[in-house]
Amino acid sequence: MQVLRRALWAMPAFLAIALTCLATTRAAVPPRKSNGLTDVVQWDNYTLFLHDQRMFLYSGEFHTFRLPVPELWLDIFQRMVAAGMNGVSIYIHWGLTNPAPGVFDFDDWRAIQPIFDAAKLAGIFVILRPGPYINAETTAGGLALWSTSLVEGAVRTNTTSWNSAYQPYVSRIIEAAKPNQVTEGGPMLLLQIDNEYSQTPAPNAEYFADLETQYRSNGIVVPLTYNDPGERMQFVNGTGAPDLYGLDFYPNNFNCTPGPFWNPVPTNFHEYHLETAPERPFFLPEFQGGSNDYWGGPGYDRCRERIGPDFEDVYYKNNWASNAKMQSVYMFYGGTNWGGIAYPGAYTSYDYSGAIKETRVLWEKYDEMKRQAMFIRSSPSFRKTDWIGNTNQSDPQTLYSGVALSGKDGNKTFATYLQNPDTGTGFIIARQLNGTSIDNVSFKLTIPSSRGPLDIPQHVPDISLNGRQSKVIVSDYTFGASGSLLYSTAPIFFAGTIGPRDVLFVYGESDQSHELSVELRGSGARINSKRVLYTESRDAITTISISPQPGWNGLLTLWESSTQLILFADPTTTATFWAPPVRAPTKNTVPGLETFWQFGTNTTVLVGGPYLVRNATLEDGGRVLAIRGDLNASVPLAVVAPESVKSVTWNGARVSVRTTGTGMLSGRLNVSPKIKQVKVPQLKGWKYADSLPEVKDGYDDSNWVVADHTSTNITIPPAFGDGRVLYGCDYGFCENNIFWRGHFNATGSETGVNLTINGGTAFAASVWLNDVFLSTVSDFSAAGETNALFSFPASALRPGEDNVLTILQDHMGNDEGQNQKSDRGIRGFALVGSAANFSAWKVQGKYGGYLGYPDKVRGVLNEGGLFAEREGWHLPGFPTHTVDFMSRDLSLGLPGGRAGVGFFTTTFDLNIPQDLDAMFSFEFDKGAQKTGEPYRALLFVNGWKFGKRVANVGPQARFPVPPGILDYRGTNTLAVALWAMEDTPVHPTLELVIEGIVQGGVGVISTNNPCWTPRTRE
Repeated sequence: MQVLRRALWAMPAFLAIALTCLATTRAAVPPRKSNGLTDVVQWDNYTLFLHDQRMFLYSGEFHTFRLPVPELWLDIFQRMVAAGMNGVSIYIHWGLTNPAPGVFDFDDWRAIQPIFDAAKLAGIFVILRPGPYINAETTAGGLALWSTSLVEGAVRTNTTSWNSAYQPYVSRIIEAAKPNQVTEGGPMLLLQIDNEYSQTPAPNAEYFADLETQYRSNGIVVPLTYNDPGERMQFVNGTGAPDLYGLDFYPNNFNCTPGPFWNPVPTNFHEYHLETAPERPFFLPEFQGGSNDYWGGPGYDRCRERIGPDFEDVYYKNNWASNAKMQSVYMFYGGTNWGGIAYPGAYTSYDYSGAIKETRVLWEKYDEMKRQAMFIRSSPSFRKTDWIGNTNQSDPQTLYSGVALSGKDGNKTFATYLQNPDTGTGFIIARQLNGTSIDNVSFKLTIPSSRGPLDIPQHVPDISLNGRQSKVIVSDYTFGASGSLLYSTAPIFFAGTIGPRDVLFVYGESDQSHELSVELRGSGARINSKRVLYTESRDAITTISISPQPGWNGLLTLWESSTQLILFADPTTTATFWAPPVRAPTKNTVPGLETFWQFGTNTTVLVGGPYLVRNATLEDGGRVLAIRGDLNASVPLAVVAPESVKSVTWNGARVSVRTTGTGMLSGRLNVSPKIKQVKVPQLKGWKYADSLPEVKDGYDDSNWVVADHTSTNITIPPAFGDGRVLYGCDYGFCENNIFWRGHFNATGSETGVNLTINGGTAFAASVWLNDVFLSTVSDFSAAGETNALFSFPASALRPGEDNVLTILQDHMGNDEGQNQKSDRGIRGFALVGSAANFSAWKVQGKYGGYLGYPDKVRGVLNEGGLFAEREGWHLPGFPTHTVDFMSRDLSLGLPGGRAGVGFFTTTFDLNIPQDLDAMFSFEFDKGAQKTGEPYRALLFVNGWKFGKRVANVGPQARFPVPPGILDYRGTNTLAVALWAMEDTPVHPTLELVIEGIVQGGVGVISTNNPCWTPRTRE
């Protein structure tokens, strides 16, 4: 039977044999530990325990603030659970929720309770990471931007000023988190203390200790954790050390330019764990799940080449080989750096080449995560393993006595042997000795087993690795109620019980041979295929050997009886199968965790074919299997369910199915023709108005903020000037575009002005004298600063009069790391050719600054200081007839082809049927990463700033926008603020494109796009 979803990269095949002699006496039970506040969550040297059950935590990162549509959080959680993940790691952004001193905003998409509610509904545990510092490629690393200006001295240290800034925020976090802990039946399993820091000097550690005390003294009892970047051994023990130490590691770094080039695979993780925290589980709270891309970078397609499914296959299983039983990948879903969220090193997209694309489209990396997570979920014996040994580099064919590599490329293979001390189950994790090699290799194994030493495979030539591939070879592996594998060189996707049957689902590459040795149970049928050989032994073990058939894909039923089912498929077909938890209480069901696998239910089914299965339930006394999920095409349906199931529904509609075996049903899921009838509207009917009145004669800036501070708490002082400090955040303007206007009475001898402008990496600034454009500067260094002489044309200077120097600056965000208190603004100013000085400096950023911005829904980082933004032209319902708007197509650029800022707006209608989930993007310039045209454009969709296009830098030309921001069944307001940076015509184009479309979805997605209301002129 053939089951197809979409063309996917083939995933490496798993091997499986490393048989271990069963001990005659049970292994000693290691002591459990806890924080003394609760026994609901405990740990030993292997894993966490939750409600006395050992658990392997396999988690992924998702930032809800990067997807500001709360109904879609459930969508992401369901996709993660469908992939077999049981944890989600979530940052909370202090700066977004505490926009001004004493002002807290946990409403709308900043709310925390909907996160927990959606996680509980989906059945996924939450690792909460509320900072205050989160890093995360966010402006100031997530610190409240006002704190970078108002806090005296350093941040993240034990000082009165810093403590008084962050502690009220943490109090609100505690209020939200306390009732949602697993101890209260909620989904919050762990809480992280701050992020990536150093224990020295001492005030750093004291700050961590203060944080922990605040949490503990106010009712947070779950374990507190820490992520240590790069094996620095910080906060393992001593002042500020939390309950659980974790290693933060990115082996392929953050540069996607090399494409498929890899760094060496780490080989010291197990030793590092023994050196740091051997009495605690080996925890990787941040392991590379992708990479951030940067301004002018190669784009995320290149990142997907570098950190794709093969990276997951080799590096993640290498973590398993180090005996890690707690891992979270960063990112699983990246989302969007909309508004002013990003730090200077990141552009709008935060796709991160995660397992789920920014558009929410699934791809091959998601499939590999699912194959891994389903194996973990299916293998209780893998939760507790001893690290026995790995390939000795000086003798690469020997693991330890009794386990050896041989064959053609045995000396090119690296393997690690793990063993469960209670069950004797063995796991050999094999990859190439040179983990970055793209060569194909083959080898054989000698392993000990409960039936004596074995040379495997026995009836096929070898075990193969296709380039960057890793395999888990299991031995003495049990599945279901009574199933038993002696060994298998085919990877395990699923193992468990469905109804009365033990089910084993293995898979492997079609161009490789595979073998499993299993005790076949019941009276059943074997497949009649030339590819498959069955060899009986005298001890009731049958070895099933599968020969290569390059190019084949499909599903083989190797054995089927009333008590046992064994399936084999290629990796692509395997990825079309799902095993949703089916809610069914057990004697061990934990109140509040009814939807969670292992803790609420151990009942499941196998569903093959759909693009996504979100959940499944048994109805009508178990006779009806009700499945909900998504389709992107019509597909065959394969179901393995209890024998009681006689009918199937898909999203509420009955599906015609027939029995194809004992407990196996087949049918077809037909996608609605509506999926091909979705029409993408053309973006036309543009209206245009000038958005740079600040450089015109007579412009009144009397209501702007006077920039006259002579001191600052920002770390780096001004470079030169007259003592006035011109840093935007000191005046309430901490993000996005900022205007500066310097007034001086000209003597006539002035020839120019010397300016040092700081805006962060990839910033730009344009300068005018009166109404004459002088020049635009930019900088792509880490400093994000430039010093330049702006010469005055004689015709521009007005001797004896008030002259105005206008500077439009693009604030790219504050740095993260050590310079969160970034010096964004004018660091130096001096007129040239005259002793005259500036009589006044004025500054204007977003309307109201962080103290008085009016758009509380979209929040503190959505708007900037462009005139159109301050007036609210980007908002739905703005009456364009009240301003001097005219018809002008966006592709015509600014009138006259001069430097300046113009504002374009239009509307378009969508009518997407309720049961369709369409993924839309806005594409500039036919998708060209870099056109060379000197313009920057801000993209507003229904008032939300969802894109910054820099055409002469790139790489982003396509900007995804989710439903909820887009109104799928109504009128949408689209606006573009176009900044032409030179006296050169620019001709941007913009189209709406579909990235993907499925029938199904998570349900109704509401919109919350407040309309324009009049604003008082500054």
